[in-house]
Amino acid sequence: MARLFGTDGVRGLANRDITAELAVDLAVAAAFVLAERGEFAGHRPRAVLGRDTRVSGQFLSSAVAAGLASAGVDVLDVGVLPTPGVAYLTASTDADIGVVISASHNPMPDNGIKFFSRGGHKLDDAVEVAIEDRLGADWDRPTGAAVGTISPAPGLAEDYVQHVVSAARSFAGTDTPLAGLSIVVDAAHGAASIVGPRALVAAGADVHVMHAEPNGHNINDGVGSTHLDGLSETVVARGADLGVAYDGDADRCLAVDHTGAVVNGDAIMGLLALSMQRSGALYHDTLVATLMSNLGLHRAMQAAGIAIVESGVGDRYVLEAMRDGGFSLGGEQSGHIIVADYATTGDGVLTSLLVGAQVAAGDSLRDQCASIATLPQVLINVAGADRTRVYSDEVVQEAVAAARSALGDSGRVLLRPSGTESLVRVMVEATTAEDAQRHADALADVVRARLTL
Repeated sequence: MARLFGTDGVRGLANRDITAELAVDLAVAAAFVLAERGEFAGHRPRAVLGRDTRVSGQFLSSAVAAGLASAGVDVLDVGVLPTPGVAYLTASTDADIGVVISASHNPMPDNGIKFFSRGGHKLDDAVEVAIEDRLGADWDRPTGAAVGTISPAPGLAEDYVQHVVSAARSFAGTDTPLAGLSIVVDAAHGAASIVGPRALVAAGADVHVMHAEPNGHNINDGVGSTHLDGLSETVVARGADLGVAYDGDADRCLAVDHTGAVVNGDAIMGLLALSMQRSGALYHDTLVATLMSNLGLHRAMQAAGIAIVESGVGDRYVLEAMRDGGFSLGGEQSGHIIVADYATTGDGVLTSLLVGAQVAAGDSLRDQCASIATLPQVLINVAGADRTRVYSDEVVQEAVAAARSALGDSGRVLLRPSGTESLVRVMVEATTAEDAQRHADALADVVRARLTL
């Protein structure tokens, strides 16, 4: 039986895969698993609960709150807030559990549920398995005063804003790290529609806001970090210094420079790594990146004397590698960037502030990223494939080996099942776009022929 949890919580079609009943059951199971592990020892447990702007988040957050309270957990419901905001508040309020209702960059009909443990860290695999195993089990229901409370706490959002602004001030060494900067922000009609622009303004920037009018249905709809054309056009039209774009729950951020050119997560990681190396804040002169990061990033970091530790795909695995090695910076090409001094998970708002601070203090974003060349990369998502046979099908693996042999040291091939969607990702990098496209198309054809259900 397939696992319920993917690389970023439980995710699927809201009210079909992710139902109110499942939300209640997951909340109860999570509460009891954490209790059994001693997380609540000696005190009454408390949870921080937040969501993105999807209309389904309203009934799902109500269901999660009901489940937690029925299990004896007091709930602080912060309402609409980015995922990293919930992670931060879980730590800052000394809560035992954090819960976010969001499907991140997925389209509006989807939704999801992800949990944080004490300190604002995502649950490890063993805890998630234990929660799944606990679903539907009998339990001793608390009664009377032992039942949990549910308290609206929207004011805690300002604590998160103050935190990220303070982090940017510390990073830049000035009270106005974005002073003089003209920046366009695309909020994706998502969870950062209010707090993202507010933080940028508080840090001193002149801000033009796009796509910050959520109505429950327009989150990620042709906007945000997965649709950058509109942001690029607006930056150029307004003569802004740069633009930044969040996804639906603002745990990722991508940027465009003043010419409208896209600056992806690899370039952002490289930019921050070089800055932190100069200031002595890059622990062990090491950056943690996933298998999906471009070979160009590896070459640029090698030239600067910065090592790269590779992790699995997903910011939880980046964070695990960071914690294991004591590293201070990591992230993904998709824009999940973790700066360990200030965050326990990918934080798009924080990333936008740190990138902005770099531009405000120095050269243009384009010039600062010039040393981080990007090799042509082609990513093909093959939908409807059997993800469980990616590594066991001999014909598929022979095709991968042949492509790797043909490219040699001049390129890279990666084939992996998605952790959150029903598809297989084919990624090829090569010296020329033509070679990358040719090998990617050939591999995708093999995957479709062998693995399509």
